[in-house]
Amino acid sequence: MDTKQLYYFIQVAKLKSFTGAAEVLHLSQPTISKTVRNLENELHVELIDRSAKKIELTVAGEIVFEEGKKILGMLDDLSSLSFDMMNLEKGKLKIGIPPLIGYLFFPQILKGFRDLYPNISIQLAEDNVIRMKQAVHEEVLDLGIAALPVEDEFDVIPFVEEEFMLFVHSSHPLAARKSVSLIELKDESFVLFQDNSTLYQQFVQECIKAGFQPKVSYQSVYWDFIAGMVGQNLGISIFPQSVAKKVDQHLIKTIPIVNPPIIWKLGIILKKNKYVSYAAREMVSYIRSSIKQDR
Repeated sequence: MDTKQLYYFIQVAKLKSFTGAAEVLHLSQPTISKTVRNLENELHVELIDRSAKKIELTVAGEIVFEEGKKILGMLDDLSSLSFDMMNLEKGKLKIGIPPLIGYLFFPQILKGFRDLYPNISIQLAEDNVIRMKQAVHEEVLDLGIAALPVEDEFDVIPFVEEEFMLFVHSSHPLAARKSVSLIELKDESFVLFQDNSTLYQQFVQECIKAGFQPKVSYQSVYWDFIAGMVGQNLGISIFPQSVAKKVDQHLIKTIPIVNPPIIWKLGIILKKNKYVSYAAREMVSYIRSSIKQDR
């Protein structure tokens, strides 16, 4: 058995299609089919139930699929380790960042990191946290930045913790307040992020704990559009404290939320039990030290 056979089989199993695997691998379907059949012959088991209308793995196939992914992952880790030993301060790094987090923290971080490590190329993927976590899990990304908590399948390095603030138009009755209790907002109309954002989900959960369901008038995926609607007095919103200095402070007032305060925790996430490259380790260290210096 060689790694090529295993890799081809895993692609077929993932896509549940010989044709799909052939397209992804840029090979002919007969080549893929023959390679998988050779693997079955070497292992003396059937991996794929060919009697079904669509590709289904046998029990043996499921085992080989799961263990094969581990084997290829270990070989990939070995390759990364070898590259690191030969090419310190070089490499590629793929990072997943939700848009708001990227806007608030990463232009300065990326500039400083590039100055220190000009030979490490960085590719950013801006996406919602669900797809970003999946990409880290599937090793499409080396690391991601996410609101905490996250699932146990990740190693987590916390790096930011700050409070959410209430954002209101300067003419709003709450604008002059020094602080506001969460329950006082039960009759207000909110402009919030979309339902699948962790910020939205965290805020709604806190409201429910306080005894009410927030009234949502508008939603958007863009923080600046939400802030713009608050600036037009179309509703109130909540953002992490770092956003306060990004808005027109004459037009929009920010007020601490108390009883209870709502805390925004961010962390760097990496796939558990996965080799962390030199470039990734240096980026993690740099993010933590940069944030610490700014606070």
